[in-house]
Amino acid sequence: MIGLLLGTEEDWPTAFEEILRRLGPVKTPDGTHAFDCERITIEPFSLRDRPRYQLVIDRLAYWYYHPREWLKKVAMMDGVYLLNSPFTFQSMEKHAAYCAMMRLGLKVPETVLVPYKNPPDNSRYAYTAARYNQPFDLDAIARQIGYPLFMKPYDGGAWRGVSRINNVTELHSAYDASGEMLMHLQKAIDFDVFARSLSIGAETMVMKFQPDQPMHLRYAVEHSFLSPQAGAEVVTIGRLVNAFFRWEFNSCETLVSGGDVYPIDYANACPDVALTSLHYYFPWAMKALVKWCVFALVTGRRPRLDVETDRFFAIADEPGMSYEEKLAAYRDLADAYFDTERYEDFCATSLSRLDQVVLDWVTGPDFDQLLVRTVKSVYPAHEHDTFIAHLRGLLHLWVRDESARLATALAGTNVARRQVTSLSGGLKWAVTSRRSGSVVRTGASTGTRCGARWTCSPACSASACSTTTRRRSARRSS
Repeated sequence: MIGLLLGTEEDWPTAFEEILRRLGPVKTPDGTHAFDCERITIEPFSLRDRPRYQLVIDRLAYWYYHPREWLKKVAMMDGVYLLNSPFTFQSMEKHAAYCAMMRLGLKVPETVLVPYKNPPDNSRYAYTAARYNQPFDLDAIARQIGYPLFMKPYDGGAWRGVSRINNVTELHSAYDASGEMLMHLQKAIDFDVFARSLSIGAETMVMKFQPDQPMHLRYAVEHSFLSPQAGAEVVTIGRLVNAFFRWEFNSCETLVSGGDVYPIDYANACPDVALTSLHYYFPWAMKALVKWCVFALVTGRRPRLDVETDRFFAIADEPGMSYEEKLAAYRDLADAYFDTERYEDFCATSLSRLDQVVLDWVTGPDFDQLLVRTVKSVYPAHEHDTFIAHLRGLLHLWVRDESARLATALAGTNVARRQVTSLSGGLKWAVTSRRSGSVVRTGASTGTRCGARWTCSPACSASACSTTTRRRSARRSS
């Protein structure tokens, strides 16, 4: 039994429930496994109560403390597997995550934490501030970092309170407006590409992100926007963050400038998986979430409450290791944490039919009804037709690409190609995907063509994963 701990979301939980139902029992060498899921309700609980769930996907407890304490209880006392661990939630306020990744040698931009503009609502503040708070020169700090810079909450989310600062006037205006929010000042990076990677268990999808666009346009369907070297580093950074903090459902934002990759935001207790924003990438996300949950339950994967930071710090402190060598060592630790090879083998042997299950669902009327309901719940009535056509077009593009990928995979194994059911005539193109030449580069076993020409995923054949693939092959040989 899988529990869904939810806030206001309806689209992806419905998708998850439907895919799990269509998947049905999973056969493995040790027997047949049946799965079900339900949405968790909030109610009083005894600390000795036994939970109904073996795994919980949490999208609520980062702000709702009652279910957070229930999660801590079922993790410690009952061994329930959680996505994500509530014991490292404090690190999801960004600040601790910045500190950890700086400690590991990543290229986090220069960052300074400044005191509150307005005092917190605490009766003891006046005495403490009068005795211990030192006056500081905000202008001098900004000059030392250098303009332009960003001011953003240390615990921010959903771009709350984020300001780009170009001069002294904007600096003071943003600081005055921050009120009781605790703020970072962070150096701005002139970047070539803004990449956002979504990691679910042992899989990562890297997408070109356009933060200046409205939400439905931020994830660009573009597949050649990173070099293999930069792409591999983006994936490794996301996996490193997740393995370090024991997060298994998280997104990471990185800026790529020339040959350098700068992580700027990589602690998201509730990463975006909405149909209206992910669109083309939504089927991959749902499939990856189902696969990881099934894998964790069938294989008896145990929740890891200890973070073992010394193993990572030992690599960071190793004299003589280059940045690239440290990244490779971090990646090995991350792959070991996520049991990547075992996951790949499990998906290939026990979940091979899931690709077709999801494709059939997305091409059918049930998915289209979900799409229409979601648009009507998000957008005003006068925009319904526009956004329904927009999302149908993007999902039509995914269906075409996924159909081609599966046909290629079947042909490569000398299996007769399966005739793919075409979409209904109501689906219309609403977007044109930019490509590099006429060759469509596909990932493998991910359910989508990969962002940046690749994803780091099971059996990925793309060039950016070649180093990892060779290393794993060598391990198998030895």
